[in-house]
Amino acid sequence: MSTPHPHPRLARAKFALPSLVTLLSIACGFGSIVISVDNAVLGIADDYRLAAALLVVAGFFDALDGMVARATNTASQFGVQLDSIADVMNFGCAPAILLYCFGFVKLGIDHPTLLRIGGVASFIFVACGALRLARFNVMVGRTDPRYFVGMPITAGAACVAAVVVAWPEPLRTPEQGAALIALLVTVGALMVSTIRFPSSKQKKSPLALLVLAVNIGLLVWLRSLYFVLFFAVYIAGTLLLNLAWRQGWRGIAPPQVYSD
Repeated sequence: MSTPHPHPRLARAKFALPSLVTLLSIACGFGSIVISVDNAVLGIADDYRLAAALLVVAGFFDALDGMVARATNTASQFGVQLDSIADVMNFGCAPAILLYCFGFVKLGIDHPTLLRIGGVASFIFVACGALRLARFNVMVGRTDPRYFVGMPITAGAACVAAVVVAWPEPLRTPEQGAALIALLVTVGALMVSTIRFPSSKQKKSPLALLVLAVNIGLLVWLRSLYFVLFFAVYIAGTLLLNLAWRQGWRGIAPPQVYSD
């Protein structure tokens, strides 16, 4: 027989801790949605930046809940399911609503067709994010952990939110609206693609500290524009890497193929 825990309430609190962290991430995502919707008519730039910043905080809590679960040995299927639900809201719905309010609500007053197309593009982003998460959940242990199959939904959310951080003023021209539609659809397509994106589990090279230092320097120099540059390089570099593998280049080891 197993020995009862001397402090059962403490044990229950320990198991609830990772879920509490996940709920904090949901609170950030919900807060971002509320700010985006409330700001849709006024179009205050600082409020849109705040909504985007809350998505970054949600990402921090998203990483933290897994760390807490592993540190306390309290990982569970309940936590896995709650985390997936949180990801759909925080990195699918919240950024899509942010981009819809930021890019199309005021612009749609004079261009109602663009407003409808923007709504469809925002939904495509959400749908692709949900499909990406579902595929990830069923493929755990069946793919090379050094690479993600498709762009991670957290990276997709950060990519579109980076536009708001860099240029927080609501869009004013149909051309800008068309560019935002293209961004939402493109990032959505990258999430459901089979393109391999490097993960943080890659073996760290001796140049890692130099790369980190360069990025910190660019952040200090470019400030809010840094994030747009980062994701542009991230996507372009990943596409070039996958193309190089197709051409037979093996300077960086390609993902292993796991058999069922």
